[in-house]
Amino acid sequence: MRLLGPAELDASSVVANNAMNRGRRLRGYSRELGLNLAVALSGKTWLDLCCGEGHALAEAALLGADVTGVDLVGHFAVPPAANLRLVVASIPGWHPSGKFDLITVVHGLHYLGDKLGVLAEIAGWLTERGKFAANFDVASVEAGSRRKLLAALRSRGFVYDSRNRRISRTGPAVVEFPYEYLGADDTAGPNYTGQPAVVSHYRA
Repeated sequence: MRLLGPAELDASSVVANNAMNRGRRLRGYSRELGLNLAVALSGKTWLDLCCGEGHALAEAALLGADVTGVDLVGHFAVPPAANLRLVVASIPGWHPSGKFDLITVVHGLHYLGDKLGVLAEIAGWLTERGKFAANFDVASVEAGSRRKLLAALRSRGFVYDSRNRRISRTGPAVVEFPYEYLGADDTAGPNYTGQPAVVSHYRA
């Protein structure tokens, strides 16, 4: 099996996937993440990674949230505004200029290479009471013992919901995981969503 590096992965047709999260609205985000975003976002700062066309973000901006969306493809269907910034960038290696009350990734972690590295970065981008929530399938991380991987996530403040395949945390932290990232496999096939996804490989 050949593992891909960051540049090769960004160019993969699996990663530039137009079928996941392209046109999802705010109500769909709430359903996917188990949160009432229309209530949670009023007057808050929100960062959405792998934001797709940006429809949910535009709705949140109209509700008074200060919103930043980042997407690799950049096929945005909504115009930017004073409180809505849309950024075209690869998530690994991108860094915001501030911190956020809410950070979300709706079905986007499935396509990232260094998933654990991104989770560690996100932990440092939260405000003191900031909330992070994302769809996450632990089966998409190959790091040896799954039990030890889950223990590493929990010990660093992350909560994994295996039933709904979600990961979350509250509050900031400096996070390091005891794993070395080796590369990603974009030939693993469909995950639980039915869409082809990326498996991230690590060495403990």
